[in-house]
Amino acid sequence: MYCSKCGSVIADGSTFCSQCRQSSGLVPTSATATAPVVATGLPPIVPPVVAVGPTIAPAMTVAYAGFWLRVLAYLIDAIILGIFAVPIVIGAAMAMGLGGIFARIPRDTDNPFANGPPPIFLLFIWFCVLLGVGGTWLYNALLECSEWQGSAGKKALGLIVTDMAGERVTFARASGRHFGKIVTSFIPLGIGYAMAGLTEKRQALHDMLASCLVLRKN
Repeated sequence: MYCSKCGSVIADGSTFCSQCRQSSGLVPTSATATAPVVATGLPPIVPPVVAVGPTIAPAMTVAYAGFWLRVLAYLIDAIILGIFAVPIVIGAAMAMGLGGIFARIPRDTDNPFANGPPPIFLLFIWFCVLLGVGGTWLYNALLECSEWQGSAGKKALGLIVTDMAGERVTFARASGRHFGKIVTSFIPLGIGYAMAGLTEKRQALHDMLASCLVLRKN
């Protein structure tokens, strides 16, 4: 035991310090204080932060369709349209009785239509014009805005028609491209079509008017 006043060691059980002559609180020499152990748990595990940079898409090569490849696609389409158009024209002529009309035309005059052509003949001409204009329009516009993205001739050669962003064109844009060929046809010497082999993006005049591209599928 020791005195809490002067710190002198005194005998166990004594309440009086012989050094400072005072009664003092005694403190056991072996007294130890133990601090309670508080479980704090493990610190939270924070996953490492990985810096992710922007994803860089691989560069895509755009292959434009040239002039002669498009000419070949046009010839294929002309053959296909002719295969379908000829039976329709023949059927319409037979239904209108044009065979009998032509059989009755006089052969001994220089002008068999001196009194004017028969009305049914004029009707047949109008039918052929509407078939040619309407048939080619629907054939091209419907196929170009479909999943094929091009006519049968272009499909056979791996060509597609897109807008300037490379997306599928709408029916309205495909129709504008088709009727833009009328303007292209007015350019002398076929220059409007030849532009498909001269311009940077291989665009003919009607492609520029409709903001379209003709591409080769990779």
